[in-house]
Amino acid sequence: MSAQILPTTMVGSYPRPAWFTHQLAGRDVLEAFKVAAHAEAFHDATRTVIKDQEQAGLDILTDGQMWFDDYHMGIGSFLWYWLERTKGFSPEKLPHPARAKAQGRDVWALDEAGGVAVEGEIARGPVRMALIYRWAQGHTAKPIKACVGAGPVQLSTLAHFRGGPVKNRYDLSKALADVFSTEIHELIEAGCRHIQLEDLGAWMPYLSGDKDWAWVNEIVDRTMRGIDRKTVHTSWHFCMGNAWGNKLEGMTAGGYRAILPHYLGVAVDEYVLDFACREMEDADLLRQLPADKRIAAGVIDVRTLEIEHPEQVAERVRKVLKHIEPERVTLTTDCGLKQLPRQVAREKLRALADGALIVRRELGKA
Repeated sequence: MSAQILPTTMVGSYPRPAWFTHQLAGRDVLEAFKVAAHAEAFHDATRTVIKDQEQAGLDILTDGQMWFDDYHMGIGSFLWYWLERTKGFSPEKLPHPARAKAQGRDVWALDEAGGVAVEGEIARGPVRMALIYRWAQGHTAKPIKACVGAGPVQLSTLAHFRGGPVKNRYDLSKALADVFSTEIHELIEAGCRHIQLEDLGAWMPYLSGDKDWAWVNEIVDRTMRGIDRKTVHTSWHFCMGNAWGNKLEGMTAGGYRAILPHYLGVAVDEYVLDFACREMEDADLLRQLPADKRIAAGVIDVRTLEIEHPEQVAERVRKVLKHIEPERVTLTTDCGLKQLPRQVAREKLRALADGALIVRRELGKA
């Protein structure tokens, strides 16, 4: 972890520069980048969004996920980047399997996400996380965090089973966990020391029943197995959902109080929680964390265009520090920033860094 107290970072995605309009549309990056203009624009965009983070003052950066296409949901191909590049899935977007059970705004949100068909054996394809990481890390001396997701639990809930040896979401999630694990270990071999799993699967048992808490723990542990946590920092984002700034009302209605206590033994170092969008509700749960766990507290609300004042950010940080030591706290955005105008995203990150500095000074650690 960063030696800086209250290190600042963000959740993976960042707005594309307006001039970067190329789309991968399901292709391997090494296929798409045979077109010189596409490759040049991608690398220029990645360099640009990393520079935005540096200038804002963040300590741990991301590549901005310029490999996310501009698909539905407002967060681009967060789901589809993996589905399109993992063998065994069909290419078309189908209705979400749980659509008939959804209510209210969640019906629309599930339509945005869609579903996918499983037609064959699940096997690794050209996701290329390590290559993308190396490209990004080459643009900065600051550490690049790899935000890996969507994750195996979440993706398994999108599936219609039409063919192949996998017949249910439990077996599918195990197969996907092995795919993700391989990508993560290649990231680590490439030098990445900050791995963040982006799997909304943490929420699934809240809807599917108590039997599934053990399943989610098992799959996350399987995904993160074999990582030397003395040298690699691992985190898991319990996102509130973010389709065009809208939370998933049914799935996340219970808040973190309904789910966090079920995951206190999972094999990650840090929980990444969206606090700002709920005015820091449930922050007192941080008292329950085991001594070996950290928190990445979301103190920037990405579901609104409002740019926080640094003092507003500092006050959110103070509410976190009422319940946990600053040495165990990272400060982050609630979710990815892709949906926002770039000028808004940039100023929100600046407010994050400036708010952190205010609190560091109060602690005598600036």
